[in-house]
Amino acid sequence: MQAMILAAGRGERMRPLTDTTPKPLLELHGKPLIAHRIEALAAAGFRQLVINLGWLGEQIETALGDGSRFGVTIEYSREPPGALETAGGIRHALPLLGGPSFLVVNADVLCDFPLETLYAKEPEGLAHLVMVENPGHHRSGDFALVDGRLRLDGEPRLTYSGIGVFRPEMFLDLDAGVRPLRPVLEQTIARDEITAELHTGQWVDIGTPGRLEELRR
Repeated sequence: MQAMILAAGRGERMRPLTDTTPKPLLELHGKPLIAHRIEALAAAGFRQLVINLGWLGEQIETALGDGSRFGVTIEYSREPPGALETAGGIRHALPLLGGPSFLVVNADVLCDFPLETLYAKEPEGLAHLVMVENPGHHRSGDFALVDGRLRLDGEPRLTYSGIGVFRPEMFLDLDAGVRPLRPVLEQTIARDEITAELHTGQWVDIGTPGRLEELRR
């Protein structure tokens, strides 16, 4: 199975750190954030990676190269200026993503979820997402998890971790261009085509300079 790392965003909440350095290359414990993700994916058996590039993407490509020093192969999906949001970026990268399903992970989360359990995962519907308890900065959560399936309403409400397995059919009919993921998820959940599981271990969305500095300490 291939894995895609989402790395094209501008990182507005991380400014001014991201004015000259793309967010995935900000360092934590002596290595770029995206390197932590690549190492976790490689340890879980994922060897073919796709990384989308947007803001200062050439720096990411220069830093990572072909992936050989991590024991993986990296292909790059280059996006136009301004990037394409999550769903638009996935759709743009579909020609590089083979197989009946693929893993998608955010470059800017720190998580100890066992990614090997998702290797060769075939969703019952169009996607299988990893959910987490709501963090302090997102107390209302995203969706409800009921009997292993996501619902737009109900309890308990949980937060999408930024880790999920998707089938390409979920994105094939989208028009090219800027497409956020949330509306696509809502439409698919309304059709009862997304399963999910709850991860209760470590998960941090490194979305602000304050959170990054806290992790460094």
